[in-house]
Amino acid sequence: MKTSGTELKVRPWLVIAGIMAVMVFLLHRQERIWWCACGELYPWAGDIWSAHNSQHWLDPYSFTHVLHGVLFCGLLAWLLPRLSGSWRLTLSIALEAVWEVLENSPLIIQRYREATIGLGYEGDSIANSLADILCCTLGFLLARRLGFRWSALLFVVTELVLLVWVRDNLTLNILMLLCPIEAIKAWQMAASHQLAALCFAPLAPIFLL
Repeated sequence: MKTSGTELKVRPWLVIAGIMAVMVFLLHRQERIWWCACGELYPWAGDIWSAHNSQHWLDPYSFTHVLHGVLFCGLLAWLLPRLSGSWRLTLSIALEAVWEVLENSPLIIQRYREATIGLGYEGDSIANSLADILCCTLGFLLARRLGFRWSALLFVVTELVLLVWVRDNLTLNILMLLCPIEAIKAWQMAASHQLAALCFAPLAPIFLL
């Protein structure tokens, strides 16, 4: 029996819903909290040094998850050019969901505490992980629309803005997680993070557009 065009279009979204459900289940099993323990419904937490970081919907690191989507879009288009865009998006979300589960494992949390500036990192809230998936999706869709050159520019500009803003970005995050450099960590720790958060937090909605 042939599969209808409608079924073919719906399948990726059903798989995505399943991926999200499994991710939430696994995060819950890891004893991740649903929302920040403070109980305040802030959609944005701009200070990466506070206990609110990674506990609300969005924070400066949300932009690195947008860049995940940009990278996944380019890599999957190169590796799997015959695969439809909806299925490449599904794979991107699957990869991001796997990372969210790994990132919140005791091993990775401890690694963040030891090797990066995330000294007090205790993992993400489930709401924050869901928002990270949405940010990755946004990055993927932006990259598909912008094409390679503009996507590359978006990547570089975002990395530079984060570097100036919070002295951290996707590149440094990966570097410090895999091969920490004490000089970089010392430079990051010296940041006047409270001033940076106050100055740049109002700009967050602009970069999310």
